Amino acid sequence: MKKQTKIRNEDFIIETGRLAKQAAGAVTVQYGGTVVLVTVTWSDEAKENCDFLPLTVDYRERTYAAGKIPGGFFKREGRPTEKEILSSRLIDRAIRTLFPKNFNYEVQVIATVLSADGENEPDWLAINGASAALLLSDIPLNKAVGAIRVGRSRERRFTPLNNPDQVGIPTSRDLTKFIVNPSYSELEKSDLNLVVAGTEEDLLMLEGEAKEIDEFAFLEGIRTAQEAIKRLIILQKEIARECEKKGEREISLKEISASPFYLKLEQIAAKEIEEIIQLKDREKRKEKFALLVERVKEEVLQGDYFGFCEEEIVREVGLILDDLKRKEFRRLITEKQKRQDGRGFKEIRPLKCEVGVLPCTHGSALFTRGQTQSLTVVTLGTKMDEQIVEALEGKSRKRFMLHYNFPSFSVGEVRPLRGPGRREIGHGALAERALSSVLPSEEEFPYTVRVVSDILESNGSSSMATVCAGSLALMDAGVPIKSAVAGIALGLVKEGEKMVLLTDIAGDEDHYGDMDLKIAGTSQGITAVQMDLKIEGLSLDILSAAFDQSREARIEILDKMAATIGRPRAELSPYAPRITIVQINPSKIGNVIGPSGKTIKEIIRKTGVEIDVDDEGKVMVASPDKSASEEAIAMIKRLSEELEVGKVYSAKVKKITNFGAFCEVLPGEDGFIHISELSNGYVEKVEDVLKLGDKVKVKVIKIDEQGRVSLSKKQVEKK
Repeated sequence: MKKQTKIRNEDFIIETGRLAKQAAGAVTVQYGGTVVLVTVTWSDEAKENCDFLPLTVDYRERTYAAGKIPGGFFKREGRPTEKEILSSRLIDRAIRTLFPKNFNYEVQVIATVLSADGENEPDWLAINGASAALLLSDIPLNKAVGAIRVGRSRERRFTPLNNPDQVGIPTSRDLTKFIVNPSYSELEKSDLNLVVAGTEEDLLMLEGEAKEIDEFAFLEGIRTAQEAIKRLIILQKEIARECEKKGEREISLKEISASPFYLKLEQIAAKEIEEIIQLKDREKRKEKFALLVERVKEEVLQGDYFGFCEEEIVREVGLILDDLKRKEFRRLITEKQKRQDGRGFKEIRPLKCEVGVLPCTHGSALFTRGQTQSLTVVTLGTKMDEQIVEALEGKSRKRFMLHYNFPSFSVGEVRPLRGPGRREIGHGALAERALSSVLPSEEEFPYTVRVVSDILESNGSSSMATVCAGSLALMDAGVPIKSAVAGIALGLVKEGEKMVLLTDIAGDEDHYGDMDLKIAGTSQGITAVQMDLKIEGLSLDILSAAFDQSREARIEILDKMAATIGRPRAELSPYAPRITIVQINPSKIGNVIGPSGKTIKEIIRKTGVEIDVDDEGKVMVASPDKSASEEAIAMIKRLSEELEVGKVYSAKVKKITNFGAFCEVLPGEDGFIHISELSNGYVEKVEDVLKLGDKVKVKVIKIDEQGRVSLSKKQVEKK
């Protein structure tokens, strides 16, 4: 079974019934030459003691898809790459809200890239494939989801003068056009890269970056995406309707709020939970709630078990009290119009910005917002420190990296220290996108930049704290960023017709709320957006209101940051390398490098600098020691110097003939002194004037079309 529709220039094709027929649902999704297989499987029994949706999403790119063999010793795909992890998260966030409430069967979605044409990104295809595979399976879904990528091209058009005799300058204006599913080459020129997922009516997920695009334009891009999403969902529903499904099996969806036990605990604990919820201090709330849970457990265990064993009682009490806490939290906001910590709905927690907090780093900042704190450090490196990224679309180099760490002590927990998890990689990528658009070009600032954010304390919005701290640290390091960047997280609590938007959400507001919308940007516009929902969709009108509210908060934070450091420092840290660029003739690169790198290694050994030479003759010399850089540059200039007619050089005699002598004037540059140019007097034999190995002063008198150099010794003697 195959269905297709035209999306922009290519056919979007969904096919099922040919591959992976033992999966609960399986489709291939194709656009251009890019093909993704998406499969869905789920467990026979519900997972016990589980109060969340046990959904696992894995996105994998096979290197054969692009006609490549993996590198490394084993020559096969290994652990997921950063891109694969980010794509897995993207799919998960788009489809998670489709499942019924209290659905606790284990579900696994696997998206495998089978073919990659180098022009079309597979991730948005995988989201559509996941939705289609779920529709074909026997899992009872609420709705279907479609996803599309949107870019924006910008072109400057000049309007000529109407009258040829008119004096003046033709006017110009920027024309912008939104592009549905831009290719890789189009994305390189685009000032927007946004993935939008949604249902036929509403939005579900956003993930994107931009080059300071204003809120109105961003919303227009989302509106453009929605038109394509509707067509993709119609296609999914058509193939699901026409295919013979395996039939929905009976499932158990446990609804705890309907049980007598739930009502009993509500009578016991409701009043105390109402009081706990309104405590402004987070730690006191945690402490009081933990004591309440223990007290209720003891009280219940001494009375009626309601048919539960002791182990079930202990588990159920925790689940029920947490649900009562969730309901009271939402009632506090929607009915009482209050927040837990006493703030107004648009109020930001207390801010504190500090820079230069670590003495020996290249740049550092400490950003604290309420009980969330990020210590962020910038390190400057050379071209040799760039990260080499291998992907299906080819090999590339990254000169800007941001790494986010979330240690267990930041939330007062005990947990083994291991490598970064999916969440840390995702938060780091979001902050990296937020800051990348304000970085200077390599020509303006030839450094590799690494930013590390260590979250020291967390109570919500740690990724946006990383953006703020990263911006401050970059300015402290002297990186000439175009503008400061700040980030803010907004939440939503929606009960029926009642709806409240919350600025700068704390941990409970994220946990019990319906939306996590993170927006980062400058005073001019947005640089990054990420939105996740726990409800079945969000209208564009509500999102527009959230964008307006986020801008107010962002400007307030930027003002606070500017009071700490208003612009990048004029000087780099004394501990940072100083990079000097020397341009040489590409034909002289061999002289600088030497046989097997012998010459350049000797320069590095003598001076202690780092040197990088590209194919165009651009030589970068890096060292914190100015004198060492100057010494290395002098050696490089000597090795790459070009002969000039009329200039005097010190040359070494390499070979003597009957008619003159060949001399090495510069490394790799030889010239010939004719016997008539040896002396002002008569010279019978060349050996009377020169011997092998002699060092003599010579003047370049001619360089012919073939590059042969004529030298004179006597003209130097005249001089």
